[in-house]
Amino acid sequence: MKNIKILLAVILLSSFMSSCEKEEEIDKEKPSIDLTIPDVFPLNCDTIYFGESFELKVLFTDNAELGSNKAFSIDIHNNFDHHSHSTEVTECNLGSIKSPVNPFTSINDYDIPIGEKEYQTNLSITIPSGNEEGLYDDGDYHFFISLTDKEGWSAQKGLSIKMLHR
Repeated sequence: MKNIKILLAVILLSSFMSSCEKEEEIDKEKPSIDLTIPDVFPLNCDTIYFGESFELKVLFTDNAELGSNKAFSIDIHNNFDHHSHSTEVTECNLGSIKSPVNPFTSINDYDIPIGEKEYQTNLSITIPSGNEEGLYDDGDYHFFISLTDKEGWSAQKGLSIKMLHR
């Protein structure tokens, strides 16, 4: 009888242990913005020209999964006052501090296909020469890249660039 009770306890215990669900692994790592790939653009201190297109080429990676809806954004705004939120070590030659008259500003969100752990952008961006108020101010600008993975972790790269008219 004692052996039956022990056997029954072992069966119940093993049944209980096997019925427990395994916990899902939680993503605790933020994604990465890689600016070391061949032909990357832009880099810190690069020049973008008004009225021309350029190809945004960077590599995004994540240990689990990149986001899909509005997974990355590009914010371009003037740096005429020399404020800083650069994430790069290299310092650029900045022009004189000036007040904006007709500065260019752009903030756009972009999707990444679902299920990707790695995504290389090949996005053509055209910077207009001006708007109804005239030509955009040339000079020092920031090119700010923000990336969010599926879990909501984010990474940023703040690049200092020149935006000029040819």
